[in-house]
This record gives sequence, structure tokens and C-alpha cells, in this order.
Amino acid sequence: MLSVNSDDLFGEPTPAAAAEQGAGQPLAARMRPRQLSDYHGQQHLLGDGRPLRQALQRGVLHSMILWGPPGVGKTTLAEIIAADCDAHIERLSAVLSGVKEIRAAVVNAQQQWSVYQKRTILFVDEVHRFNKSQQDAFLPFVENGTVTFIGATTENPAFELNNALLSRCRVYTLNALDHDAIAALLQSALTDPVRGLGGRCAIDDDALALLCDVADGDARRALNFLEIASDLAEQTITQALVAEVVQGGARRRFDRGGDHFYDQISALHKSLRGSDPDASLYWFARMLDGGCDPLYIARRLVRVASEDIGNADPRALTIALQSWDVVARLGSPEGELALAQTVTYLACAAKSNAVYKAFNAATALVTAGGSLAVPNHLRNAPTELAKQSGHAAGYRYAHDEPDGFAAGENYFPEALAPVQFYRPVERGLEQQIGAKLARLREANRTALEQRGSAEPGAAL
Repeated sequence: MLSVNSDDLFGEPTPAAAAEQGAGQPLAARMRPRQLSDYHGQQHLLGDGRPLRQALQRGVLHSMILWGPPGVGKTTLAEIIAADCDAHIERLSAVLSGVKEIRAAVVNAQQQWSVYQKRTILFVDEVHRFNKSQQDAFLPFVENGTVTFIGATTENPAFELNNALLSRCRVYTLNALDHDAIAALLQSALTDPVRGLGGRCAIDDDALALLCDVADGDARRALNFLEIASDLAEQTITQALVAEVVQGGARRRFDRGGDHFYDQISALHKSLRGSDPDASLYWFARMLDGGCDPLYIARRLVRVASEDIGNADPRALTIALQSWDVVARLGSPEGELALAQTVTYLACAAKSNAVYKAFNAATALVTAGGSLAVPNHLRNAPTELAKQSGHAAGYRYAHDEPDGFAAGENYFPEALAPVQFYRPVERGLEQQIGAKLARLREANRTALEQRGSAEPGAAL
């Protein structure tokens, strides 16, 4: 068998050799698991009886995408898969590599098989950063079995990867590590005599809990904070020391423009729509804590005011616009209270998506119906020629009619039967709007019957 340096790290080096290999490496790199028994978290994938674990135990390789937030073990899992399946591994970073590097990796893979009958895993970190042509470069070699492809990404593969590549891979979702997994990892790092801190300091329970909290599911982050704290500690890492170490670095995960960003925006919007002010405030605070621009949140609140409240409470749109103005004028943190006020108002307001649905229906009809002519009685007549052509002839000025309503008048194109788009709900102000429109439709129907018209009543 070929001895490949990149694979040697999966062996069991002596303590002295391990210490020499790890010299100068950060704690997070030294503590990278080398086998599944050391791997923390992801029990939904790697627990007993789970398909991925069974495949690894049988040495069965298949192409896959490992999708999850930073610091959950995507790269580590790829390394362990290669070791467990006795496969050569070629590593590429989509940030630094291009088609040239892909081709070189494929040549190495072909040599590994032709000379040593050794399978090759082509591991691409941050694969979502490759463009379409770069992703397409993998396909023939994945298809013919030259390489087994493993890609790691923090972005939703359905949005960032080609369908052709996705169809050849199984997507595994890795979750942020929970409190227990982070705590076990930190305890292991504290006591490991070869790769870890070798017991040179202890840690208070409160300090450990705080480290687990600020890690926010990211193992790398947790170990980096632990290493800094251990360098500063005399004998015991205390909660006060951890608080000092993590100061300014404890923001929650909120990748602007990524999945977590849109997931939290979605959670806020749906909490508002669901009339839950407490959950709405929670997601609002989470977004601010993660560094979201308050002006972006203000924009979304204006959308909610129109899409989910509409005419059931027209004040919602005014309040949303006013809070946007406050944020623009005062900035953060002063303007954030105005947004919080808007969040609670929108959550508690009567809900209606009648305008949203009506607008979408009207848009669809216009798209399908083409450019229907404006009826003569609705046309503008600014010139004598326009009047001679019949523009505005027969138009009834609503303010001259009883109750300010021209009963029986039609405002749709002549080639289009009247359509009812707007259907107010029985909530908030739209209850009154709905009742008024019902009265006007009845007046239309009566007027048309009196004129002996066989056409249906005009819709409003």
C-alpha cells in the first residue's frame, strides 16, 4: 500500500510524535477527531443503526454533500470517512482552487487506482463558492467512479449547487452542536495529555456553561476561547475570566445573506403573522444580537404591514413606516425600541391577506389577458378631437350621484367580465369594508335589473 502523508494523521502516533506534529497548532486543530468514537454530535447521522454509520462500517463509499454551519465537523467527518474506508483523499478549497486544481486532483486519483487500486475521495471545502463551470468539471469523474465526491458547504445546496451535481450526491445535514456535545469536547481538550491541555488547569462549572453558551454550537469557536482562557488562567478557569475572554465575540450565528439569515427573518415574519408578540420579540432580538441591520428589519416590517394586515388595520403600515423613519434618524440602539414597538403592534393587529391575494390575482389576470382597450366612457378627453372620438362620453361623475356612487356603472374593459379580486375578511376594519362593498354590489345589481340588463352585477 502507498504511504500518503495526508493520510498518516489517521494513524495512532506515539505521544512524542503526536506532540511534535501538533507543535504550534491551535487547540482546535490538535483536537480534531481521528475516528468516529471521538466525534462529537450528529447522532442523527452517525448513531447506531443510522444509514451513514452503517455505510462507513461496511466501507461503502458514496458521493455526498455535508451541509451545516461552521465548526460542526464537516471537514473532520470527511477525513474520518476516508480513513475508515481506506481511501486516498484529495483536498481542495473552493476559495483557493479552480479547474486546474480539479484536473490535477483527478490525475492523482487515476494514479492511485491504476498503481495501488486505492479509491480516492475528492473533498471540496466551501463547494458553494465554485461557479457552474467549476462544478461541472467534477461531473464526468464522479459519474465514472474516478473519485467519490464529498463537498462541504454552509449554504443551502438546493440554491448554491448545480442540479446535475446534486443528483449525484446525497445531502447530509449537520446540526450545530448542542450544549452536552460542546461540554464533552471541552472536557476532553482539558484533560487530553497528548493533543489537549494535559490537565494544566481546571474549569468551574459556571465557566464551562458560559463557554458552551457563547460557542453557539461551533466546536472550533469553543476550543479557541478555551485555549485563550487557559493561557490566562493561573490554576482554574473562572466564569469571570471566560466573560473577559469572550467579550465582543459572543454574537450569535447570523450569516448575512445565508440560510440562517433567511431562516430567522422567516421565523420573525411567521411569528408576526401568527399574532404571537412574544415569539416575534424573541426573533427580533435574535436578529439584532446577530448583527442584522435594523433598517433591513424595518423594511420587512413594512412588508408584513401590507401583506398580512392590510386594510384590517391600515394604521399598521403608518406605524411601520414611522418606525423605519425613527431608525433612519436616530440609528442604533435608540431606534431599535421603535422597531420593538412596531413588532408588538403588528403581532397584535387584526390580520388580513385580502389585499395581498387580490393584488396577486389582478396581476395574474393582467399577465394572461393582454392589453385590453380602455372603454370609451373611461378614457381621457383633454382635446376636442378626443371628445369627437367619443372619449368620456356617457361617463357618470360619482360625486353627482346619490350617496356618491354611480350604481350599475362598469369600470372593466368591455371584453372582460367583471371580476371580484378583493374579498375582505371578517376581522378588524375589513368587516366594515366588506359590509359596505356588499351594499354597493346590491345597488349595482338592482340598477342593472331596472335597466333590464342581463349582465351580472359589477364587481368592486
